[in-house]
Amino acid sequence: MHMDLDSFFVSVERKINPKLIGKPVLVGGNSDRGVVASCSYEARSYGIHSAMPMRMAKQLCPEAIVVKGDHDKYSELSDQVTDIIKEKVPVYEKASIDEFYVDLTGMDKFFGCYKLATEIRQKIMRETDLPISFALSSNKTVAKIGTGEIKPNNQQQIPFGTEKEYLAPLSIKKIPMVGDKTYQLLRGMGVEKVKTVQEMPLQVIQQVLGDNGTSLWKKAQGIDNSPVEQYSERKSISTECTFEKDTVDVYHLKRVLVSMTEKLCFQLRGEEKLTGCVTVKIRYSDFNTYTMQVRVPYTTMDNTLIDKVKELFDKLFQKRMLIRLIGIKFSHLIRGTYQIDMFSDTTENIQLYAAMDKLRKRFGADAVMRAAGLGLDKRETSLFNGVRK
Repeated sequence: MHMDLDSFFVSVERKINPKLIGKPVLVGGNSDRGVVASCSYEARSYGIHSAMPMRMAKQLCPEAIVVKGDHDKYSELSDQVTDIIKEKVPVYEKASIDEFYVDLTGMDKFFGCYKLATEIRQKIMRETDLPISFALSSNKTVAKIGTGEIKPNNQQQIPFGTEKEYLAPLSIKKIPMVGDKTYQLLRGMGVEKVKTVQEMPLQVIQQVLGDNGTSLWKKAQGIDNSPVEQYSERKSISTECTFEKDTVDVYHLKRVLVSMTEKLCFQLRGEEKLTGCVTVKIRYSDFNTYTMQVRVPYTTMDNTLIDKVKELFDKLFQKRMLIRLIGIKFSHLIRGTYQIDMFSDTTENIQLYAAMDKLRKRFGADAVMRAAGLGLDKRETSLFNGVRK
C-alpha cells in the first residue's frame, strides 16, 4: 500500500482555518522572492506547482491566498499519522513527511488487505481530520502511481496481474524516476505513453539511458522488487571533534560546529534523508559529558540546522569550563529530498545549495564552505568522525 496525504501543507492550513476550503491556496514564502512549498488543487488548475517562484504563481493566479505556513505543525501532524500506521501494520516505510509505504504481505489471510487499508485510511481521516489517499498493488512503483491517479481523497486497488495493463495508457511522466530531462529525451524519440516503453526492446532503451534504461523498462512493465524499508527513528548520523588542546574559545567552538553541521547536511542530502531531531554533545576537561536535543521540522538545510545547533550549544555551555569534545547528531531520519523551508528559503537559496552540493560531489566535501569554516586547523577538522547508525 502507498499512502499520500493530499496537498498536506494546504490541508493542515484548511484544518486550522476552514475559510480556505475551496479557494486557491499557496503555502510558501510571502515575498516575491519566495517559493511555493505546496498549493491547493484549485491553484494547480492555473498551472501552479510546488517549487515554483511565488512571483510567477501570483501572476498565474492573482486571487490566490498566500499562507506563510507552520512547519512545526506539519511535522506534528505527520507524526500523528505515523503513530496511527505504526499501531496497525507490521512493516511500514515513511518515505517523506506526507508519504508512506506499507507491506501488507500475508495480511489478506487475516483481515483482507483492501479492508485493512480502508480501515487505516478512515482512522487517519477521523483522528486527524486530514484527507489521505491510497493505492494497493503488488509493488511500490505501481502503488505510488496508483495513488497519484486517484487523488485527492480517494482509494483504489490494482489487482495482481493487471499492473502492466493499468500502466499502459498513462504518460511516461507518471513513472517516478522520469524527470524533466528524461521525459524530454523520450518525447524526442516519439515516446509518450508507458505502452510504448513496454513494447520497446530492452536493448534499445539501454542504449539511450544506460542502467537507468533497464530500471525504467522494468517499472513500465509493472516490475519493482524493491522492499518496504522498515522505518526506525533510531537511525542517525553523527560527528564529533576531540580537540588536541582543551578550549573555552566560544568563537572557535561555534566555527567548528558550523563546519560539522555543513558536512552532516551535505551527507544527509547525498543519502536523500531528512532529519527530525538535532542533538548536541559537550564533553568537558573533567570528562563529564552532557547532551541536549530538540525536535525540528524535517529538513536537510544548513541554515535551519546551524541555528538549532548553536541554540543547543548556548544552552549546554557552562562558561569558564574547558571543553574537550563537541558532537552533533541528526536522528529521526526519514527518506526524502529537499523540503522547502517556507520561512526563509528563496529560489536563490535553493539554487545555491544545489550548486554547492554539485561542487562538493565533484571536488570533495571541503571544496566550498561557509566563511566560518575557513582557516580551521586541518589537524582538528580531520578529527571529525562521522558515524552512521
